Amino acid sequence: MAGTVEDYFRLALNEKIAVKMPEKEDDSLTTATRLLEKRREMAEIEQALIAQKEEFQMKMESLQQRREELEKKEFQLKESLLKFDKFLKDNDSKRVRAIKKASTERDVRRAKDSEIANLNAECSALVEQRNKLVKRLNRNAVSQKYLEQVLEVADEFHEIREIIARYDTLTTTHQELVHHGQQNQDKVDDIKRELMLFTEEKNNEILNINNRLSALQSRLDRAESDAVKWESKWMHIQNTAARKTLMLGRIKMATHNLYQVVSRHQRLSAVDDEFDVDDTCQQLIKVKEYIEDLTQITHEIRRQETLVSQSIIGSSSY
Repeated sequence: MAGTVEDYFRLALNEKIAVKMPEKEDDSLTTATRLLEKRREMAEIEQALIAQKEEFQMKMESLQQRREELEKKEFQLKESLLKFDKFLKDNDSKRVRAIKKASTERDVRRAKDSEIANLNAECSALVEQRNKLVKRLNRNAVSQKYLEQVLEVADEFHEIREIIARYDTLTTTHQELVHHGQQNQDKVDDIKRELMLFTEEKNNEILNINNRLSALQSRLDRAESDAVKWESKWMHIQNTAARKTLMLGRIKMATHNLYQVVSRHQRLSAVDDEFDVDDTCQQLIKVKEYIEDLTQITHEIRRQETLVSQSIIGSSSY
């Protein structure tokens, strides 16, 4: 774009400069008109340039505001990521504690299992002993005759009452053993129920922890995706601003080159200017004034050449 503007003004200047400069003539009738016309055109150009300058300033302020908003959002996003990272670390610490607790509970469960196995072995031994006692009682309760025979041949018993007392003692012992075996069986059942409840509760806790970890991983993925998107937008804004800055620099350079060409043709020095050499608006005004002067001079030359040609043609016709 800068090359196109520069080529256009250079071509226009070359066309105007190529025109033969008119000789000094009496232009007292057109000087005031030309001066007023130039002042009017200069005022219009200045107003247009001021409007464009204000528009450009508004656009730059808008871009600066958007850049500040993006920087603020980027800072907030970084703080959110730091908080989220802290949350993940705390969650990892909780998970490690939960794993340690689960390991301890597994050890406790193994100890309970061992205790249950011992109780089952003890219960089996008691049941076996009970069966033996029952068989023994059946054998001992054959008949009164057998008891009398036993009493006759046994030296330790003098009466049947002693044998019955011995039987009662054995029966009581048997009942106590049965009761003890039932208690042990109840304890085993209670321990099994507690173990099942404990296992179910821990499985639910593990499932909840896994669900929370999955939700947190999804949030992390979304946050990383948003960060990539905002970084891409920020790079696009920076590239756009750089291109516009480069374009503005080229335009100013082209304007300055045209101004130097005009100054050389007018035999002016940049040091003698009344404005700053970096003032692009003033340079454009100078170039425009020079082009307008050359255009008006060219029109005047052509008009005079036309009048001369018409005069020559009229004289020859006579």
